[in-house]
Amino acid sequence: MDNVTVVILTYNEEKLIEKAIQSALQCTSHVLVVDSGSTDQTTTIAKELGVTVVYRKWDDDFSAQRNFALRHVTTQWVLYLDADEFINQELAEEIRRVTSQEQPFYSYEIVRRAFAFGKRFKHGSMRPDKVQRLFPRDAVTWVNKVHERPETNLAVKTLKGYADHYTYTSWEQYWNKFNHYTSIWAEDAHKRGKKGSLGKAVLHTILGFIKIGVINGGLLDGKYGFIFTCNHCVYTFVKYIKLMELNRNDR
Repeated sequence: MDNVTVVILTYNEEKLIEKAIQSALQCTSHVLVVDSGSTDQTTTIAKELGVTVVYRKWDDDFSAQRNFALRHVTTQWVLYLDADEFINQELAEEIRRVTSQEQPFYSYEIVRRAFAFGKRFKHGSMRPDKVQRLFPRDAVTWVNKVHERPETNLAVKTLKGYADHYTYTSWEQYWNKFNHYTSIWAEDAHKRGKKGSLGKAVLHTILGFIKIGVINGGLLDGKYGFIFTCNHCVYTFVKYIKLMELNRNDR
C-alpha cells in the first residue's frame, strides 16, 4: 500500500508537468499538484493524468505553498518535488522502501544533478547538491519566502539514487526568475529587520565569487560555468541593493 504523497508546486508548467507526474508515479499512486493560478494547460494535463489538483493563490511565498500542501496530504509520508525535477528508478525504489517501514523515522535528502541549456553541470552554483524532501507528514514545517528550507527535529539520511533537475532553457526565463527572486528575498529580509548597504553588497558579492567560482569550482564548467559564477555574483549584489532601497524608503 502506498504510504507517501508526492507534492508538486506548479505555475504554467505545461511543458514539464506530464513528465514530472510520470516520474512521481514511479514511487506512489498519490500525487498532489498545488497550482498557483496557471493560465496554460498545466492543471488540465494533471487532471487528465488522474492526480489531485488544488489551488492556492500565489503571494510570493514558496514556504506557504509547501505548508498549504500538508493540509491535503493524508498519507504518513510526504515527498516534495518541483515540476522540473525527475527521479530515477533507484531513487523511486528507495522512497518506496523507507516509506513502507516502521519507526524509527528520519528526514531524507535526495541528490540532485543540475541541467541548464542542455548541459549538465558539475561545479559551482549548479553543482550536484542534496536537498531535504522526504518527511513524515507531521514532522516538517517550511520557512523563508524564497530559497525556502524545511524545519524538522528528525535526523537526516541520504537516499540512494538521484533526481535530474532541469533548470533553465532560455535567458529570458533565467532573468525573469532572477528579478522575481531577488525582490522576494529583499522584501522578506526587510520585514525581518535586516539592513542593506553598498558595503554589504560588495562584500557578499566578492565572497560569493570566491565561494562559487573558486572553492566550489564553478569556473571549471567552461563558458557557462563562468557565466553562472558571474550571474551568482550579480544576483547577490542586486538583492542587497534592493534591500538597501527598501531601507532608504523607510527613512
